Amino acid sequence: MGADAIGLVLARPARMLGFEPFFMELIGGIEETLSSDDRSLLLHVVPDHHAEIAAYRRWGQGDLVDAVVLVDLVVDDPRLAVLGELGIPTVVVGGPERSLPGVAHVWIDNAQAMRDAVAYLVGLGHRTVGRVSGPAALAHTRSRTEAFLDECARRGARGAVVEADYGQESGTRATRALLGRNDPPSAVVYDNDVMAVAGLGVANELGLGVPSDVSLLAWDDSPLCRLSHPPLSAMSLDVHAMGVQVGDAVLDLLASGRPTTSTAPLPRLVARGSTARRVRAGSDGPTLG
Repeated sequence: MGADAIGLVLARPARMLGFEPFFMELIGGIEETLSSDDRSLLLHVVPDHHAEIAAYRRWGQGDLVDAVVLVDLVVDDPRLAVLGELGIPTVVVGGPERSLPGVAHVWIDNAQAMRDAVAYLVGLGHRTVGRVSGPAALAHTRSRTEAFLDECARRGARGAVVEADYGQESGTRATRALLGRNDPPSAVVYDNDVMAVAGLGVANELGLGVPSDVSLLAWDDSPLCRLSHPPLSAMSLDVHAMGVQVGDAVLDLLASGRPTTSTAPLPRLVARGSTARRVRAGSDGPTLG
């Protein structure tokens, strides 16, 4: 008899879950689907991947879960081998490749979404574009960064990347580092909504108008983006719907035993008040002071 539980381990500080909407929306979508099959989601928050792997071993030895949802893939991710060794059916969310052997997969084309974001900003006349990324070790961060730099070069723009960790403090530091350069960007793309809102605060502190001096573009979209002033333009992804898709992938895997790959809808650009055409003559970047 199965456990009727699906495991999800998040290796991140527990405090971040309180202000980062992404995972709460994803979990809501997964649980909505699982509950229709009288299954539940077992959520475990740990500090790092070593603790995450230890949790999988406990679950596998005790038959505590029927399957696992794996998020935040890293390059050469050791968790895939461990889950394969334990024989726990696995659904991977995201990752750099369209298909992964031995696991079900809900794939997101992060590279194309980033190319679309850069094309939008360069189309507005921005010739120096900054990016505040998530942790560089994450596979989807690398996909976005490579696409960002490639697309900037292809369109004749300069691209600059500063790494952060999705939190408010790191988003603030990264924005200050970008806008404090001798050739600061006139537009900045953020890897999530929390860092974009932090960036809006930095622009205000520096006396920069948004979007008259600098345009800001968030990722994922959320009420944070819509309620900020000005409202933040965003690469909008229906995260709850993607969670439903992940839940469906789990149920399909358990019913058939055959891992399949599906593609999440491509994030779409929603233009709001934080982005505008670059009209200032002279230096491309904002003027500080």
